[in-house]
Amino acid sequence: MADVLVLGAGIVGVSIAIHLLKRGRTVVLVDRREAGEETSYGNAGLIQREGVAPYTFPQDLGEILRYGLNDRIDMHYHPLALPAVAPFLFRYWRASRPQSYALVKRHYEPLIRHCLTEHGALIDEAGAGALIDKKGWYRVFRTAEKRDAQFAEARTLAQEFGVGHAELDAAAMAEREPGLGAAIVGALHWTDPWSIRDPGALVKAYRDLFERLGGTVVRADAMGLERKGAGWSLPGGIDAAEAVVALGPWAGDLTSRLGYDLPLGVKRGYHMHYGQSGNRPLANWVQDAERGYMLAPMAMGVRLTTGAEFAQRDAPSTPVQLDRAEVAAREVLPGLGGRLEAAPWRGARPCTPDMMPVIGRAPRHAGLWFAFGHAHHGMTLGPVTGRLVAEMMTGESPLIDPAPYGAERLLG
Repeated sequence: MADVLVLGAGIVGVSIAIHLLKRGRTVVLVDRREAGEETSYGNAGLIQREGVAPYTFPQDLGEILRYGLNDRIDMHYHPLALPAVAPFLFRYWRASRPQSYALVKRHYEPLIRHCLTEHGALIDEAGAGALIDKKGWYRVFRTAEKRDAQFAEARTLAQEFGVGHAELDAAAMAEREPGLGAAIVGALHWTDPWSIRDPGALVKAYRDLFERLGGTVVRADAMGLERKGAGWSLPGGIDAAEAVVALGPWAGDLTSRLGYDLPLGVKRGYHMHYGQSGNRPLANWVQDAERGYMLAPMAMGVRLTTGAEFAQRDAPSTPVQLDRAEVAAREVLPGLGGRLEAAPWRGARPCTPDMMPVIGRAPRHAGLWFAFGHAHHGMTLGPVTGRLVAEMMTGESPLIDPAPYGAERLLG
């Protein structure tokens, strides 16, 4: 009989497990796969200190109609899935309106503010520093109009939230990345973030730390969670007084079975790794602002990541965004080599319509806790969430006010 079952061994679950263990709890970490092999593996590998403003749903009708053509890199949708995802998208659109979004940013920023310090502590203790670069990342522009608008937004974020950035002209960017193509007219350098050479390996390093500290990892299906007396149980006699649901895009499967009608969605995404040719390899994380993909020079090659795909979570892959992004990426990085994998990777980002994660006590079950819905910032916010959940569960004064992230806000 453990104190806590943590369900899900992605970055969020592993971080929660470590922080609970450090506070004297006996913890069993449960996943059907190895740690960090699902959504936590396939991301762009950034700890985004600048990410105080979550991605919104477009508000301009003309922009929405352009997205409706379904021919972009940054967004794609399955037409047959629209009836099922429309309620989520409507709530997402409504939460993205200026007045609502200003409140979202105000609640979201405290989580982001602590992402580097909380990751840094675990990175040091796990001995994972070799996986980390601390050079920020670059958003490059093909047009002066987009560049100037983004520069203005960055200045606003710097003034409101203290986010570090630098504005580069084409020549300055060419000095830093001489292999980029001639289409670039400037770049925004987000100076604070850290990048991860292998996100899956970082999660495994945190898992190894958890085990060194005395934690137990079990391969099991978390969907079998059941109430047992005053506690919780999984098939095979895995019992605990409390349980934490940190199942990412699968959280809704379990919470709905337990009676919670949470309006959860997913944004699917794809990546592929490429080699590099020539003598000017990409050295930094670079996003093409106009097209909406990222190039990340990781340990396994240059990872090209796509934007969001709105579809049923388990629908067959349709990696058209990746094919479009590859064409655009070869314009920006002429030295991009061939594909290194037989098929694209596909994952699903767990999302809420108000763009904030669900963190806190389950409203209708004693001893049950939620930690999911981090969308594009799961890797960024894993350790912050881990500390916050552990503090709430052990009665400590929390690092930040957890009230805005409670599940109650999403329940009818």
